[in-house]
Amino acid sequence: MRRKEMCRMDSVIISGGGTGGHIFPAVAIADEIKRRYPNCNIHFVGALGRMEMEKVPAAGYAITGLPISGFQRKQLWKNWNLPFKIIRSLIISNQLLKKHKPQLVVGVGGYASAAITKRAQAKGIKTLLQEQNGYAGMTNKILGKNADAICVAYENMSRFFPVDKIHITGNPIRESILKMGAAKPEWYTKYGLSNDKPVLLVVGGSLGARSINKAVESALDILIENGVQVIWQTGKNYQHTYQKKAGDGVSIQNFIKEMHEVYSLADLIVSRAGALSISELCYVGKPTIFVPSPNVAEDHQTKNALAMVDKKAAVLVSDSEVNNVLLEKVIGLINDNVRTTELAMHIKSLAKPNAVNDIVDIAENLNQ
Repeated sequence: MRRKEMCRMDSVIISGGGTGGHIFPAVAIADEIKRRYPNCNIHFVGALGRMEMEKVPAAGYAITGLPISGFQRKQLWKNWNLPFKIIRSLIISNQLLKKHKPQLVVGVGGYASAAITKRAQAKGIKTLLQEQNGYAGMTNKILGKNADAICVAYENMSRFFPVDKIHITGNPIRESILKMGAAKPEWYTKYGLSNDKPVLLVVGGSLGARSINKAVESALDILIENGVQVIWQTGKNYQHTYQKKAGDGVSIQNFIKEMHEVYSLADLIVSRAGALSISELCYVGKPTIFVPSPNVAEDHQTKNALAMVDKKAAVLVSDSEVNNVLLEKVIGLINDNVRTTELAMHIKSLAKPNAVNDIVDIAENLNQ
């Protein structure tokens, strides 16, 4: 029996956002559903004012923004109108469910997914959660009790979710990364590099990571003296500060859209430890130093990185120590072929390139 005769996928709502780590997997899931079911109506639900309101339409999908925001732990007085936002978001969610009549609601995390997914569960609509991190977010932990399936990227997630609903699929990654090939000569030229010296790629996020940037700035002269070339994504908040450091063998970028190019050029990578970044880096299979951001809920980036370290698949440097030890770690790894080969082999073994296909397979099974 053909798939479309077995499964009904006429309308799907995908909810969540707040960060690229939520949005990119959500769009990847939507793209795979659309590939299998070209006539499926896919509608996104996000939070007004958040980046999904720009990124999702750019990917070709309609989105409704809810007037919702997260709970302010440090400035409690700012939560005075949160109950009204929640009530309004629930009302809009009911309207969306009535209008689109989805067979499935997918929640990818972030507070924007709470209202619509909760209402879907109350109405008996199938729900699937996609949890990117090794430490589940608060929204998914709450929704997981009544979800029909929960797709995760890490083991031992039964701490947060019913074990019979968990599927270890990995995180969906961008198609450009999946199609990444060997480094091309023109890419070396594009970034002002030569192909006979090692390349260090430093990625601190789209806005930038102050601690990592300071550490690279302090280490740059010694790296150059040791023959190490650098592609340095400073983030848009720091480009003007560090642009003057660009030169032979040093490429300064505020944001890198073509990540597949710089991943292919890199011999060693320094990165934050967001879940999507880790999933991509597992597929890339390059030795990596993770510097987890300390400014995230439940310190989940450290937990993500430790899951890699435990499998001898990466090196962990804490944010507080990065300025003191990053240079030593980079130089040590660049000159240790045995260690870098081991790291590359182990991190590559953790890749799950079929994540998005597996997730949509599970979604189909829910609707048989």
